[in-house]
Amino acid sequence: MPFTLRRLMPADVELVRKLNALFGDVFAAPQIYGAAPPSGAYLNGLLAKEHVVALVAVEGEEVLGGLVAYEFDKFERARRELYIYDLAVSSEHRRKGVATALIEHLREIAARRGVWVIYVQADYGDDPAIALYEKLGTREKVLHFDIRVEPLQPLPK
Repeated sequence: MPFTLRRLMPADVELVRKLNALFGDVFAAPQIYGAAPPSGAYLNGLLAKEHVVALVAVEGEEVLGGLVAYEFDKFERARRELYIYDLAVSSEHRRKGVATALIEHLREIAARRGVWVIYVQADYGDDPAIALYEKLGTREKVLHFDIRVEPLQPLPK
């Protein structure tokens, strides 16, 4: 592998910033990933949490790709799940095994932590992502809904 995989730790705030810039670029959403960057203290605290997994593929100081996953403890059984929230590889480093290596590294972490499944979403039309995920796992037919937190109407007094 011409790149190194790293799990980000609290001291890796600058790599998180580079990863967020990569996400903003790849997802064409620089405002979401860069308009209001969290403080270093916030990122340190987030990276210190065992249930938050941030992985990067780096070559020297360059972040080629990365993922962020969150671990959930389940109520129906004594088990855990990992959800890949974001996964991206820079356009010039795609089709070189970066995303597969990141997911394989996450699988190793999941196995050590007693996780029973890793799951991820893909958008319709994102054929490269769908092909990757089908190669590594089983497609589920689900619907995804975003529920706003702020009330649509004032709450009754």
